[in-house]
Amino acid sequence: MSEKKMTSSRRHNLKSLVLSISKGILEKEAAQVKIDKENYLSENCPALSLPGSAQELQELCKKLHQQIDKVDEERYDLEAKVGKANKEIEDLKIKVVDLQGKFKKPALKKVRLSADQMLQALLGSKHKVSLDLRSNLKQVKKEVKEEAADVGDWRKNIEDKAGMDGRKKMFEGEA
Repeated sequence: MSEKKMTSSRRHNLKSLVLSISKGILEKEAAQVKIDKENYLSENCPALSLPGSAQELQELCKKLHQQIDKVDEERYDLEAKVGKANKEIEDLKIKVVDLQGKFKKPALKKVRLSADQMLQALLGSKHKVSLDLRSNLKQVKKEVKEEAADVGDWRKNIEDKAGMDGRKKMFEGEA
């Protein structure tokens, strides 16, 4: 079967026709919503008549507070039902996706990568990261200790410092 393609003028004509029909439907729905709202308000919210005395005003306020509490309870219950329904919808969507089985986990292959290759794969080719820790270390020059050459014979040193003369030499040597 070969279907003929629709001309652009015919498509434009049909599109404008569909839009005009949908506009009429939307206007009817808006008018119906307005009528429903007025009917609901006339049933549930009678016209307000303000009493003259303070006692009657207090009774009216108490009555209004009770109505407000009742409406708040209904609103809370409805919000809880809507939240529960939304969660159930999400769960059902997840079940549908699971039942369709579109998402199959592929069998993973064992790949041998060095640490450098893994970091390059994770960070991209822009970042040059090397895990060769020895190359990152600072070069430290070893200092030769000069004390070992100055020590000489330790017994001679002790004999010189023995007695009061030795103590005097120690203090003179430091000063």
